[in-house]
Formats: sequence, structure tokens, C-alpha cells
Amino acid sequence: MSERLPPPFDRPDKGFNDLEGWTWVGTYGGYYLQCNALQSFEHGFFTRQWQGREPEELVGYVSAGVSVHRLKQVHSGTVLQASGAASSPWPEADGLASDQAGQSLWVAGADCTPALIADPASGRVAACHAGWRGVAARILETAIAQLEASGCQRADLQVALGPAVSGANYQVERCVSEQLGSIEALQAAGALQADPQPERDRLDIRLAARQQLIGAGLRREQIHLCPLCTVEQGELFHSWRRDQVKAVQWSGIVSQAA
Repeated sequence: MSERLPPPFDRPDKGFNDLEGWTWVGTYGGYYLQCNALQSFEHGFFTRQWQGREPEELVGYVSAGVSVHRLKQVHSGTVLQASGAASSPWPEADGLASDQAGQSLWVAGADCTPALIADPASGRVAACHAGWRGVAARILETAIAQLEASGCQRADLQVALGPAVSGANYQVERCVSEQLGSIEALQAAGALQADPQPERDRLDIRLAARQQLIGAGLRREQIHLCPLCTVEQGELFHSWRRDQVKAVQWSGIVSQAA
């Protein structure tokens, strides 16, 4: 483990170190973020400080002796079985569900929400890239349905919604908001805020995802939102909306059972 936290983690009493429900994990290669509710699973939400390192290398910081599964992400609602995404060329989709033990599932993002889903009862997991198009296509519900088809119980699942663009920094057209569900319900959930421009909203995609999951039968305590914003924390995260540069950070989780 490193002797001191890299910037901006120099001050343990300030900044981004005190995140309720989330923990920074230190390794000889750097720090990554974990959701405490998924602590029984090997997983990590990585930052831009790991730039240039792909899942095939990153997996060594969270686990050992596991296979790597990843996708060519296309902003869809498609979720594949992990065994079908084990080698290049990577299949086009935006979600993976485990179908064997010892699979590491990886998704990338640079404002969209990386979502990791774990079932402590069975050891099965899923990973999704959930931007507004993915949420509109109900990608998280699709992943949960696949886990249920393999024997998981919806009531046992824990969902971690990682760093993503915050509502204050995400202006969308009203026609986008309407694809995510009832405007009134989204506003009541805090997922939509008013924007000074006509026919525009400020969208918090993580709150929209949570509202959708609650509507699908998950309890609020099963869903865990990281408070960090990819736009605001430029020293931590790549952001397409902020920089207009194609660069991503990776998030991954390891399955424990077939």
C-alpha cells in the first residue's frame, strides 16, 4: 500500500476521503473506490489516475486468477452473459451478467454511471454502463432479470451506482427526460431539476436510475449512490461533458459462483 494518498487525497480530514458508505482502497499501484455494501465482493471503481491501464491489468489490483470480460459499449440496453465477452473483438453491449465463478466484469465511463450489482446470497454479479440511453432502455432491470433467471432473488441484490455526472452539471432536452419515465415522478425523486432554458432539464442520471429500480421492486437501502461528480472532480475523473476528450475510467467486479 502507498505510504500517502496521491493528490487530492493528501488531507485525510478534507476533500474526497470521507465518503459515507464508500472506501478508498490503497495498493502499490494507486487508489480505487469501493462501495461498502459490496465489501464481500472483489470490486473497484477506478479513477483517471489509472489512465492507460486496461482491465487486463487493473484486474490484478482487485483479484487474482480470474478471467476478464468486457464489451464494446454502444449506449444500449443490451446485457450479455459474461462467457460471451471473453476475448477480442469484444461484443457490442453495455451490460454483463456472470455465468461462472471467477469472472471479472468490466465497464467504462466518462460521465455515464458505472453500475455494479452483486448478490451476496449466490455470489453472482452484473456490471452495466448506464447513461441516459441505457436507463431509458432499462438496462439495470434487464441485468437484474438475467440474475434472477440464474437463481438470484431480487430482494438480496445490492446495487452500487458509481461516480457520474451530477444533475447540476448535466443539461438535457426535455425530450430526453421524457424517455426516462414520468416527468412528475422524476421530479419527485429529485432526478430532474429546473433549467433556465426552455424545454431543458438538469438530469441526475443516478437518481433517475434509483427511481427506476425502486419502481422495479428494489428497496432504497439496496441502492447505493456515490456522491462524486465526474465533471466537478476533474483531478479524479475523465469527463466527456467537461473536456470533450475520449478518455474513460474503468469499474469492475468479480463473481464468486456460477
